This record gives sequence, C-alpha cells and structure tokens, in this order.
Amino acid sequence: MKKKQKFKLADLKFGKNGLIPAIVQDYKNREVLMLAYMNKISLARTLKQGKACFWSRSRKEYWVKGATSGHYQFVKSVFYDCDLDALLIKVHQVGVACHTGNRTCFFRKI
Repeated sequence: MKKKQKFKLADLKFGKNGLIPAIVQDYKNREVLMLAYMNKISLARTLKQGKACFWSRSRKEYWVKGATSGHYQFVKSVFYDCDLDALLIKVHQVGVACHTGNRTCFFRKI
C-alpha cells in the first residue's frame, strides 16, 4: 500500500475547461443526490464556507446550492478519486437536491 501524501489542491486534475465533476452524496444514507461541476475557486469556497458551491456551465457563474431555494448542502467531507479527476462530496441535504423538486436528480430509470 502506498504511503499517504498530504493533499494539495494543485494536485487535482481539472479538465481543459477548468472544471472537475463533483458527485454529491447524502452523508448518512449514501444516496447519490446530484452531479455538478467545480472549478478551483468554487472548490475553495466550498471548503471555506462548508456549503456546496459550484460553477454553472450554462449560466457561467458561481452558485451556492440552496441560495435561492433554501435547499442547502452542508458539506461533511470531500473525497477525490484515485485519478485525481473527480470529487465525491458528502453532504447534509436540506430539502431536495434536484431543481425538479425530487430529492435526487437520479430519479429516472432506463
């Protein structure tokens, strides 16, 4: 087993667009709530504020989940994957995660 190295934000592999995918999961029951994208600034804001902050690819702006709806995501922990190119954010979800009113964005089955 490899020795643990101290994490540095610079180690993460953000894509060509400067974004990294962030999977958001309920910290208690492990339900996957949503997928969003972060850049270095939104990740730093998330870590500092303790509320999930993302980069909107469509609106080209930062957004704190719950700022308009009240359905905040209070961050419990943040993990990165073995390739350093994706994040898993475990949160305490207030209200619903999906803009459709569903608890999770993954409510449709193929």
